[in-house]
Amino acid sequence: MRGKNILDGKKVWITGASSGIGEALVYEFVRNGAKTIISSNDIAGLERVKAACLENADNVIIAPFDLSDTSGIETLAEQQIKAIGGIDFLINIGGISQRARIDETPLWLDRKIFEINYFGTIALTKAVLPYMIKQKSGHIAATSSISGRFGFPLRSAYSASKQALHGFFETLFLENKNNNIRTSVIIPGRVRTNISLHALDPDGREHGKMDQGLAGGISTEKAARMIIRGIARNKREILVGSSELIILYIRRIWPWLFFRIGDKIKST
Repeated sequence: MRGKNILDGKKVWITGASSGIGEALVYEFVRNGAKTIISSNDIAGLERVKAACLENADNVIIAPFDLSDTSGIETLAEQQIKAIGGIDFLINIGGISQRARIDETPLWLDRKIFEINYFGTIALTKAVLPYMIKQKSGHIAATSSISGRFGFPLRSAYSASKQALHGFFETLFLENKNNNIRTSVIIPGRVRTNISLHALDPDGREHGKMDQGLAGGISTEKAARMIIRGIARNKREILVGSSELIILYIRRIWPWLFFRIGDKIKST
């Protein structure tokens, strides 16, 4: 794989690494010679992922933490970066979705979704950033969504939290160009993951259903390859998906058309 020359020997930290796109990225990075820290709040899942790396498992370090509680994130970052011997890539994949109308979503649930998707992501980024500034290099990626570029039914807080990431990471890039720190925002469309199963309903419980659109999406393995290719090419935004991504261009070029067809977009 062409990316091997870029990834071999690199130090990587991936959140959301116990399932879905995060898990697939672990396998790609490790297979290409990267030493990788893997994080999520699912310790058993992280152990399974490490074991699945087989002969490369020694290059995987498990560092569990919950994105909704980042009170000790600076200490964790210091410990893990010291253990791995530096940090070249931070790949923020972890997050949570939503399936609830605005008028039935309590404010505490909006705050919870933002705590995980936005504040959890920028907390780890801020903890890692000083090390990248010191070494004058690094690449930080964060996962948005196609609904991080426009509103979408039943995902008000999710969409808003993802849109907030665009502003943060664009600013991070502009402030740190002289430090040789690059950023990418990953924009997945339909990828076959369990994100809809774990999405929060109006009571904060798991939705427990697979969205039809996601079920027909691309595989996590293909998504991971698209992401790594985008990172290797230093893309500011990395589009991940298939034909559904055309809605991004429609929204940008013909907003009137987007809103005309918006009512026809299935919310699941």
